[in-house]
Amino acid sequence: MNHMWTAFGPTNVDIHRVASAGELGDMQVAADLGPRIDTSSLPTERRTRHNIEVARALSAHNRVDDALGMILEAEFWAPEQLRSHHLAREPVLTWVRNQRGRPSRAMADLADRLHVV
Repeated sequence: MNHMWTAFGPTNVDIHRVASAGELGDMQVAADLGPRIDTSSLPTERRTRHNIEVARALSAHNRVDDALGMILEAEFWAPEQLRSHHLAREPVLTWVRNQRGRPSRAMADLADRLHVV
């Protein structure tokens, strides 16, 4: 729910719960709750930031493919926001560096677009 297009309401409370869990290092809570939140009624900027937070949590649990999907979705919504946000760039750089062999085409292309390699 998005009360009067302000982005305040129960959904935003859940989003803050995910972000707070991530900041406090409880990535399990963020990884469990984050993907279940329906952000479709929120402004693009808010949805994008949420996807970045969820991607960080999923990445912390070695769910790189799921995290990559969240980042790619955020990029689709707001490419300029994603490309300028360090919280989105850091995991992508880590994924590329930790790959055994070549990264997937989607990951390599994203890293190129984010200028992290």
